[in-house]
Amino acid sequence: MSARTLYVSGVLGRLLADELRRPGRKGSGKHEEESGRARAVREALQSLGPFYIKVGQILSTRPDFVPEAMIEELRLLHDQVTPLPFDVFEPVLAAEFGPRWPRLFRDIDTETPLGAASLAQVYRADLADGTAAAVKIQRPGVAQVMAQDMAVLRRAARLVVRAAPRFTAVVDVPAMLGVLFDAMRDESDFRREAANMRHALGLTAEFKHLTVPRVLLTPTRRVLVQSLAPGTSVRDADPAAFTADERTGIARDLMAFMYRGYFLDRYFHADPHPGNLFVAPGHPAHLIDWGMVGRIDATISRSLVLVLLNAAAGDGPGLARTWAEMGNPTPWADLAGFRTDMSALVPKVTSASLADLDFGVTLTAVLVCATRRGVRSSPVIALLGKSFANLEGSIRHLCPELSITDVFADNLRTIIFGLTRETLSEQQAARTALELIIAAPGTLQQSRNILRNLADNDLTLSITNTTDRPDHSHTHAALILAAAIIWAARHRR
Repeated sequence: MSARTLYVSGVLGRLLADELRRPGRKGSGKHEEESGRARAVREALQSLGPFYIKVGQILSTRPDFVPEAMIEELRLLHDQVTPLPFDVFEPVLAAEFGPRWPRLFRDIDTETPLGAASLAQVYRADLADGTAAAVKIQRPGVAQVMAQDMAVLRRAARLVVRAAPRFTAVVDVPAMLGVLFDAMRDESDFRREAANMRHALGLTAEFKHLTVPRVLLTPTRRVLVQSLAPGTSVRDADPAAFTADERTGIARDLMAFMYRGYFLDRYFHADPHPGNLFVAPGHPAHLIDWGMVGRIDATISRSLVLVLLNAAAGDGPGLARTWAEMGNPTPWADLAGFRTDMSALVPKVTSASLADLDFGVTLTAVLVCATRRGVRSSPVIALLGKSFANLEGSIRHLCPELSITDVFADNLRTIIFGLTRETLSEQQAARTALELIIAAPGTLQQSRNILRNLADNDLTLSITNTTDRPDHSHTHAALILAAAIIWAARHRR
């Protein structure tokens, strides 16, 4: 057993021992007891380092099985530690850039780091040509620690599956951890983070008030040199120092960028908390720290848009159907009850107006109902919920009066047109049609009938779902119809 495993076991063992010694209380003392328990869990996770901190942050977005008191405490998790002396990091620079690494810099402030976390420390520097830079240096041995933590959590997830099969049938713990592992894999290799930054910089090109730091020197696995973001984190900024146009411009651009990441690019910053957004009057905001990114597949992103539109339209059963298709109902799932829940929930979280829709509230409320009714939700929802909660927090610091839903409404046209272009592309339509021809008996004849009706200018499409199980046939048929329309239009031309 490794020293890291022993350390983690010791921390968790002490936490369990404290819990067993904690007396059960009723009445007024119960709240204090729950708060004390939650605080102990948060402090234990924080002491274990970056990976467990991220796990705690993910759990804070899962009110379907995490108690409210615990969620409030886990939301306080942050990754800030006492800075280590530069002598600890100098060998890393020498190993990555060679013994002549000082020639790369005109100056480097080794006394006061810009930031210190359990993964890395960041120093302000000037390159040899005078360019202001931020030098991010990985803590020695942290990549090995993260690998060991992943192995420990994988084993723990297997134990949970065996010990609580009914719970894991609804909450897929291994899949949820897999999403987190994928999102964090770039944090231990700064070359991957640099690639994320370059990609994100291209995506922000059309935004006036938002950008991403540039990579200045060829990155290595443990050192990343990037342009220095001006100003301070939005958490420490004074909103009064900005004009109203600057504040709303930054907030709108950040939200539009993230919305497009969720629904169109399917590539998003998974940790846009206030400490990762740097702002300065007269400058675009800089979204930093691209070590943790999320990726969503096309089916999930389209379904999420449809979830929001169903909520905005007051269509509870439609929302329930879309959510169930996006996830995986258990054999004992109560889909009829889930539809009833959504019919009751939709009027509470939104009106029929899209402008009143709250994405975060809707996502959380649906997640709770789905789990209670035995519908397993997509594991990426937890990471998306974390990202969106952090986004809301960043916006609240600078521009609390801005309506998040207004920005979504403003970007809805772009999102819908983007999804439509993607769905109606020749490649996508052909691929979908071929998949259905191979996978679904009778689909070939259905496609022929559609084309024959198009030729006769008489098209009637009827889709009936007579079972209580989620069925993707209406989506498939719509895509086949799109392919047929493209074919017919081009044939006539």
